[in-house]
Amino acid sequence: MSQPRDRAGLLELADVTVLRGDRRALDGVTLTIPRGQNTAVLGPNGAGKSTLLRMLNGEFFPIRRPGVRMRLLGRDRWNVFDVRRQLGVVSHELQATHHGWLSGLDVVCSGYFASVGVYRHQGLTDAQRRRAEAAAGSQGAGDLLERRFDTLSSGEQRRLLLARALVHEPHTLLLDEPATGLDLQAAFGLMQRLRALAAAGTTLIIVTHHVDQIPPEVERVVLLKAGRIFADGPKDEVLTSAALTELFEVRVQLVERDGYFQVLPG
Repeated sequence: MSQPRDRAGLLELADVTVLRGDRRALDGVTLTIPRGQNTAVLGPNGAGKSTLLRMLNGEFFPIRRPGVRMRLLGRDRWNVFDVRRQLGVVSHELQATHHGWLSGLDVVCSGYFASVGVYRHQGLTDAQRRRAEAAAGSQGAGDLLERRFDTLSSGEQRRLLLARALVHEPHTLLLDEPATGLDLQAAFGLMQRLRALAAAGTTLIIVTHHVDQIPPEVERVVLLKAGRIFADGPKDEVLTSAALTELFEVRVQLVERDGYFQVLPG
């Protein structure tokens, strides 16, 4: 499942504003994220992080006006289903939308179609089933395929969703608060799996408000606040106690060990 780590464009934004209701979820954002650069987008709730991620997934588009540009995968125009074949998505929200009566195999196979479950008209092939089983096995979820989704723990469900995201061998994973709701064992296991994927060449784009969900393989951090870029650059330069204190508006002390970061009350 190794992917080339080139620096082709993944997302290019120029002066992008996105409305959600009457609120500016993103406000004049200019940002370029190349493929191959593991990136974390960090900020408080309501900062615009999930909106940015959902733009990558083709769910939101900017307000049209002079000077605004949005390019995805190097293109000004794209087919959303083609995009979703190249980008795998894992999120707490996605976990909540999957029907409990679905089998683990149904959940994984739904990744082929960016759907919730698998339906007869979608024409699932034996080869696709085998690939789904292999993806689940690679994430320690091979024994979960015959079980109902609602009988599984949050950690087991998240492993199936990671397999779902990987079933079409995407070059990039989009992860929205990937460890939310997981206990320590499941969270640590997820982090190990993400690190292995990054080592194999899969690009990670992680959106979170938890510093400890940023694995050592992340090279770049983008800080978002109130829909705007607050800071952007190499992880070691952007993640500082002073920057996070201003970002979250609470005094913190940043601690680093073996490439992982944690915050303590300042």
